[in-house]
Amino acid sequence: MGGSVSCCISPGESPKIHRRDVELEECPFTAEDVSEDTGTYLQHISDRELPDELAQEANPSDHAKASTLFLNKSQTDVREKRKSTYTNHMSPALLTKKYSSCSTIFLDDSTVSQPNLKNNIKCVALAIYYHIKNRDSNRSLEIFDEKKHPLSREKVADDYSVVDPEHRLIYRFIRTLFGSAQLTAECAIVTLVYLERLLTYAEIDICPCNWKRIVLGAILLASKVWDDQAVWNVDYCQILKDIAVDDMNDMERQFLELLQFNINVPASVYAKYYFDLRSLADDNNLGFPLEPLSNKRAQKLEAISRLCEDGYKYLNKSTLKRSLSADNLVGTKNSKAVLS
Repeated sequence: MGGSVSCCISPGESPKIHRRDVELEECPFTAEDVSEDTGTYLQHISDRELPDELAQEANPSDHAKASTLFLNKSQTDVREKRKSTYTNHMSPALLTKKYSSCSTIFLDDSTVSQPNLKNNIKCVALAIYYHIKNRDSNRSLEIFDEKKHPLSREKVADDYSVVDPEHRLIYRFIRTLFGSAQLTAECAIVTLVYLERLLTYAEIDICPCNWKRIVLGAILLASKVWDDQAVWNVDYCQILKDIAVDDMNDMERQFLELLQFNINVPASVYAKYYFDLRSLADDNNLGFPLEPLSNKRAQKLEAISRLCEDGYKYLNKSTLKRSLSADNLVGTKNSKAVLS
């Protein structure tokens, strides 16, 4: 993480559009040097502004111990599915699911430091779907209203504010943005963190009338914070051809203000969202593709484990005073090279 957050209004294209089509494999592993001295210490913003216990429970995007909103929203549907499965005695998904045995171990290719792009976008889209479907009310803000700020020249349907979008529609919308802007799977997780932080801080709901603009704003911000070569706002206007760059800038500015400029994503929060997304996928039979563990892949995993262990030993110094951010989590360049 390291890109500065700003409203980009340059008429040119960002350098990211001209990068190779292959998704970037490198995610820098950085940590600030920590000294043993007791000199003047500038407190980190997340340490200065810790809310009380009640606020911690209500802010899963800030605190690792708080339950994610999307997982709570999905529980009603999950219980119904389990009840239906129990009634029918057997779920079709269980018949095709692969299980490890003494002779064969099945693993997928998604890890917390290198998530699978397609499956993570599906999970994020499903999390947003449950947010919309099981919302408590229809609280919104004008800047996110698609009727007042349309993303296309097509006429907005009269029932745009009452018809819930299907999971497939949400997935296609996010997939289009990620594919065109060449964003990474980690960016999808950070997008969901910012989305839930917005809902909590601004006390609004994501609903049929605002979900596209809220998701767009979260993706726009997450791409700038996560990627040093972020896509500029003008480039999103080329993907969504009917939206004006001034509108994008205004939405980004208000999104940041509603977040109270808190764009920090601790490593523990990032990891919590990653594993909760996996739990959501498992509950909804969106299984990650499994492959048998070969000797070659086992050796790679062992090498990655050693590299990560060495890195975490460095980070776990007793004098570490600043909160860890998500860029400490994603592993070293060497571990990425081992996978490639």
